[in-house]
Amino acid sequence: MMGKTPVYFVSHGGPNIMYDVDHPVYSKLQKIGKEITTKVKPKAVVVFSAHWQASVPGRIQVNTKEMNDLIYDFYGFPSHYYKEKYPNVGSKEIANRVMSALQSNNITAEPVSRGLDHGVWASFKVLFDPETNPLNIPIVQVSLFSSEDPDQHYNLGRAVSSLRSENIAIILSGMAVHNLRDLRYTMGNGTPLPYTSSFDEALKDAVTVAPEERQQKMADLMKRPDARQAHPSFEHLLPIHVGAGAAGEDEGKRLWTLKEGSMSWAQYRFGDVETA
Repeated sequence: MMGKTPVYFVSHGGPNIMYDVDHPVYSKLQKIGKEITTKVKPKAVVVFSAHWQASVPGRIQVNTKEMNDLIYDFYGFPSHYYKEKYPNVGSKEIANRVMSALQSNNITAEPVSRGLDHGVWASFKVLFDPETNPLNIPIVQVSLFSSEDPDQHYNLGRAVSSLRSENIAIILSGMAVHNLRDLRYTMGNGTPLPYTSSFDEALKDAVTVAPEERQQKMADLMKRPDARQAHPSFEHLLPIHVGAGAAGEDEGKRLWTLKEGSMSWAQYRFGDVETA
């Protein structure tokens, strides 16, 4: 891959996505994963997940573990979910590159030893099936900030954007619309709630504007009257702010969306895939 790697935001759903092969998002995630392994061909992946916010305000934590355990950070699922495996390796070298990039941009970063949460490994089992589309490169997970500040996260993405020129792919794992409280009311009925539709389209508009307007548009999303319905807490939205910041001058594109009840499965890419 010459030039800069694209940046990907994936809506990951719950851990049941691993088994829900008939859900429309399953094949879409597989297609994105195949694009990354066969066309982008990165040497490593740096991933930000909705399920890891730093434990210290104003600081970013970087996983330096070489062999990552899986974190089963979900509750009430069948016992076999907690026996799932996902083969992976970390990289101290790549983790140090991340920390150096952050510190060069005046972001305090600290190394930690941590496993991969299900926002990473459950979605990666679909994106990068170990048998049919193995990733076979290091995965380094980086935390979000503990805050819900959109500009802070946009600047976090900007700080790591230089990694894209080193053939390192940046993947963000979150959810375009994510309201678990309303999920029980929509089970079995895929009709999107009004805020699901309105916020999903507002997110598309913000992501796909001209890059010089994007940061303000992304920040304005948080102030919309439907924002707290679409995201009662913003941790599933903040990864795409990181992605938008990492994109630099590259434009954002919605690859696909499905508005379903109180959720949106929108998938995004910033930048183009170079073809040989």
